[in-house]
Amino acid sequence: MTRLARRLAQIQPSASIAITRRAAEMRREGIDVIALSQGEPDFDTPDHIARAGKRAIDEGQTRYTDVDGTPELKRAIVARFEQAHGLHYASDQISVGTGGKQVIFNAMLALIDPADEVIIPAPYWVSYPDMVRLAGGEPVCLPCPESQGFRLTPEQLEAAITERTRLLVLNSPGNPSGAGYSRDELIALGEVLKRHEQVFVLCDDIYAPITFDDWQFHSLAAVVPELVERTLTVNGVSKGYAMTGWRIGYGGGPRDLIRAMATLQGQITTNPSAISQAAAVEALSGPHDFLEERNAVFRQRRDLCAKAINAIDGLSCRLPEGAFYLFIGCDGVIGRRTPQGETLESDADVAGYLLEAAHVAVVPGSAFGLSPFFRISFAADTELLGEACERITLALSKLEG
Repeated sequence: MTRLARRLAQIQPSASIAITRRAAEMRREGIDVIALSQGEPDFDTPDHIARAGKRAIDEGQTRYTDVDGTPELKRAIVARFEQAHGLHYASDQISVGTGGKQVIFNAMLALIDPADEVIIPAPYWVSYPDMVRLAGGEPVCLPCPESQGFRLTPEQLEAAITERTRLLVLNSPGNPSGAGYSRDELIALGEVLKRHEQVFVLCDDIYAPITFDDWQFHSLAAVVPELVERTLTVNGVSKGYAMTGWRIGYGGGPRDLIRAMATLQGQITTNPSAISQAAAVEALSGPHDFLEERNAVFRQRRDLCAKAINAIDGLSCRLPEGAFYLFIGCDGVIGRRTPQGETLESDADVAGYLLEAAHVAVVPGSAFGLSPFFRISFAADTELLGEACERITLALSKLEG
């Protein structure tokens, strides 16, 4: 048997990817499974963006580029940061990677030394803690319950910071909860951070284009400019532009960090796809009217699913400010028995029951560091979402106890 590196014992495969893979296996077996486990818009990449990628191929833009992004893409990112979020960067303060995940991991490798602590509000995106561990740090996960809107409070942050704290990870709107921080909430967190100069901040703003109702997105570095030199603001084209497979993410931050991230990337992957970068230029610089149209569809789906879920005995969920997830409380079904006589003892059991009995794939809250919940993505066809809610309702109605 192959002897593997000890570091692999510290991490787990992504729960959402694992469940989506199991759902695909069931489909191959002829089972009609509705997968609500992966965060991927069902929309196609907008035509004008796809055409830009095709032009890049036709024009021979198929060679290596600068390690961390073409000058054209960096200029487009600088302009988009300024226009959309009020953030002011120069091109040498921009890093482009193969998806936002690589940009985040590059930053963690560049910032974290062994035994450094990284504060992560829970619920969190499943990859954050494992990235910290791979970088040699220690994740400090702070439970942020539904009663506080799944958001970190200044009091929690202040109490968690120690002399070993190196980094705070902030995701707004968040995965899996869709919770978004208001301007005032960011300012309050910023007041804490200004007192602790050793703490760097990584803001994952990948869902910034997807917002609902009257909630307004704000970025920490824009509303607390004193933190600009110790903040990396991460974004990308995957979610808002329906470009998950194009694999382009980017970050803006202090020059010394950006240079360090480029050095790392040069030894790991070199540049992101030249074709994808050309398409991303068009995404960021071209028309954005489709975002409002698609957000209206997402909002309709959010409301449809939330109404159905909140009508189910034992389940509840809040309306998210952004992103395309519902983080559903299932405390009311924990302890009940399935028709086969098995007791649902955890949200993982609930997710397993829904997959096997309702043929609906969801992700348990334990994967995101907060139980008992499960996450569904409403970035799926509206009719399928309605069918999934009906299946969940029927399956849970069969529980006893």
